Amino acid sequence: MIYEVRTYDLKPHSVPEAEKRFGEAYEFRKKLSPLAAFWHTEIGPLNQIIHVWPYKDMAERERIRSEAVSGGNWPPKIGEFIVNMRTEIFIPFPFSPEIKPGKMGPIFEMRTYTHAPGEMPKVVKSWEKALPERVKISPLVAMWYAECGNVNRFVHIWSYPTIEARSEARQKSLATGVWPPSVVAKKEGLPEVKLTAQENKILMPSAFSPLQ
Repeated sequence: MIYEVRTYDLKPHSVPEAEKRFGEAYEFRKKLSPLAAFWHTEIGPLNQIIHVWPYKDMAERERIRSEAVSGGNWPPKIGEFIVNMRTEIFIPFPFSPEIKPGKMGPIFEMRTYTHAPGEMPKVVKSWEKALPERVKISPLVAMWYAECGNVNRFVHIWSYPTIEARSEARQKSLATGVWPPSVVAKKEGLPEVKLTAQENKILMPSAFSPLQ
């Protein structure tokens, strides 16, 4: 499976109308393939919408996107609001959950880490060791690595019922020594992962997002 993550930067104050139009168009688009999630940023880079589409592979992605456009109701008519748009293809780590419709949030934290070239095997080993204890504190929504777009990056997404719950979970994971993965890797004698950049954003789901 692959996930296409499309991030649109919008003009200030345009997110509500853009989401409304997107939701209306999605009623036609979802007959071909459903969204995994649709979010807007609450904390971090503002005026962003992020939509995540799961596909079996790139061939399925191309076929469905072509069918959607030929139907005449896609893409959503939100071009007047878009300042910038980018798309990336991600592949789930072997231990990543599959995103399924349901209620996990409504607070979602998306963290994007860039690592030095050749570090991915180290990422897999250290996170595989650390995650079993960390997910007992709060659930992992997804963990993917970039296949197309800005490579040498991986994304991990977490869900929380409130902002306060996020802070409590992070404090507990640090206090108990089960997080971050670098701490666990050191205990296990695993090599350190060389990170070059880290980004973070807090997201809220739209009304039509299958993942709430």
